Amino acid sequence: MIYVAVVASYVLLLVGISVYKSRTVKTDEDFMVAGRGVPVYMLVATLICTWIGSGSLFGTAGLTFRSGISELWFSMGAWIGILIVYMIAARVRKIAQYTLTDLLEKRYSQLAKVLGTITIIIAYMVIAGYQFKGGGRFISILSDGSVSPETGMIIAAFVIVGFTVLAGMVSIVSIDIFNGSIMLLAMIVTLPFAIMSHGGVDAVISTIEATQPSHLSIMGGHDFVWVIGIALPTFLLLMSESSMYQKFSSADSASNARKAVMGMFIGVIVIEVLMMLIALVGFAIYADDPRFFMADGSINRAMAEEIILRIGFEQMPVIVGSLLLAAGSAIIISTGNTFLMVTSTNVTRDIFQAFFYKNATSAQIVWIQRACIIGIGLLAYLMMSQFETILEMALISYTMVGASLAPPLLAAFFWKRVTRIAGVMSIASGMLTVITITVLNSVFRDSETSILGISFPMDTDYIAIPAVIVSVSTLVIVSLVTPKPLDSDWQEFMGGDPEPAIPPKP
Repeated sequence: MIYVAVVASYVLLLVGISVYKSRTVKTDEDFMVAGRGVPVYMLVATLICTWIGSGSLFGTAGLTFRSGISELWFSMGAWIGILIVYMIAARVRKIAQYTLTDLLEKRYSQLAKVLGTITIIIAYMVIAGYQFKGGGRFISILSDGSVSPETGMIIAAFVIVGFTVLAGMVSIVSIDIFNGSIMLLAMIVTLPFAIMSHGGVDAVISTIEATQPSHLSIMGGHDFVWVIGIALPTFLLLMSESSMYQKFSSADSASNARKAVMGMFIGVIVIEVLMMLIALVGFAIYADDPRFFMADGSINRAMAEEIILRIGFEQMPVIVGSLLLAAGSAIIISTGNTFLMVTSTNVTRDIFQAFFYKNATSAQIVWIQRACIIGIGLLAYLMMSQFETILEMALISYTMVGASLAPPLLAAFFWKRVTRIAGVMSIASGMLTVITITVLNSVFRDSETSILGISFPMDTDYIAIPAVIVSVSTLVIVSLVTPKPLDSDWQEFMGGDPEPAIPPKP
């Protein structure tokens, strides 16, 4: 009961802040990018909260439970991506568009923007949806099973949608300073208590060595292909994470957008490493618990994803457990808010405003976007029945966005030779590859088959590899066989002057 009271109080605090901030929303720019006046410390917090969501709380935890410290390859993909984003954050803020798809339109074409919008809508609905799914599991654990995960998912969806509708980006960046702080504090405090609950560091290591020694290896018994497959989705998503670009546009200056990325880099590494270590200790604690294993001795992947929350609810002193569970609610709510916000911004600007309500007033756009948030939330909820685990959903959605949008986006900032048609075809080929694999996985889920030498269902740990190969190959080949782009196409993105014209020979 104490846990319920603490979490409920924290959520009500966030509701109060959102209601208060909703009074400051006057224009669509306030709603979408917080009036472009977010200071560095708030931007750092909201960027961290964007990344640390149910994919981390459940997916990272579950992957650690079955792979050990080799999970770090999954997290490391994002860390590398953050460093690359650091190089372009100031340029994004200077261009000052609302969304990532605005950037695609500016560099490539309106068709690129439409394809990018479709990709983001599909993938981000999955990401928003697994925040609902994670929220359902969280509420079920918090209620000690008296609320089913299915009922909990409805409650979580209602809360997350309600938060987002209230004040948009103003609400998100306002509550994320609290969410980011409680995430970091909870992970720092929980780790030593979790270790002590199993008898200390030596006891934890001894249990893992006796049960699954590969969990203490950086490769975890896997090969290099697995490392590439597991690192690519987080790397690619980070590079093409639309909510980050939208938040860069919320910064009060270009230089502060860049500073915020470095703050995000440090914060994400600290929190993800702590999460991995807590889940690893959890493997030692629950090594003999039948709830976490199937009848054949294999790991119950869905149950393994709950390991961090189970530690908080079952192993920690009340104060520490309350702090960790409050952090869990912060993680789920903040990420759900962000992905609903970004998806609804794309739908509002790239579909309704572009094709149906070209002369809509600022106030009308805000209400259109609020309606979109509710509609997208409903669709995201309905999609959840198609997937078994949160990690599976994360890998598919990350790859959908990353393989489709990261190659043309990186090319826009780093390769002058990329052409407009190549960018469009790269987006389309990456998106169709992921959709095709996902459909085939669903069709052949219960009856393994081979198509063109590829086995289905394909392990989602590897889904990014073929998608990236197709997308990048399309981008490069089409760019090289089509006419060289004009200097004006790339100048603003490359941050330099166009190449001087070479005078003709006399």
